[in-house]
Amino acid sequence: MPAIVLFDGDCNFCDASVQFILNRDTTGNFHFASLQGEAGQTLRERHRIIDSVDSIVLIREGVPYIKSDAAVRIAEGLDGNWRWLRFVRFVPKPIRDFGYDVIAKHRYEWFGQKQTCKLPTPEERSRFLDQQSKPPTQ
Repeated sequence: MPAIVLFDGDCNFCDASVQFILNRDTTGNFHFASLQGEAGQTLRERHRIIDSVDSIVLIREGVPYIKSDAAVRIAEGLDGNWRWLRFVRFVPKPIRDFGYDVIAKHRYEWFGQKQTCKLPTPEERSRFLDQQSKPPTQ
């Protein structure tokens, strides 16, 4: 079962991150749902993820990860040399999350908000849960 990445659908940086993952995940390890969408809301409720979470969320095998834990686990699942980022786990979590929080706090200011979105290809569309008719299973 693919892992699910929940992201802020209004954030340019978050959208660019999703595009980055799509371009480096040729095996389809990751599916996606915006935090604002119906599938994202369903998954947030199911996993008791607070509404005010200011983070990308990774749900893998029914376990939610947030902030730097999510980012590192996503990097581990990408094609190419991105797996080396697993060594970032050895940096203490408070330090990793501090860096994550700085970017998250300023993401709209630094990267802006989405006014329009890139239309996914049919292949990409199948990986977005909000584009599917059945509810998410994780």
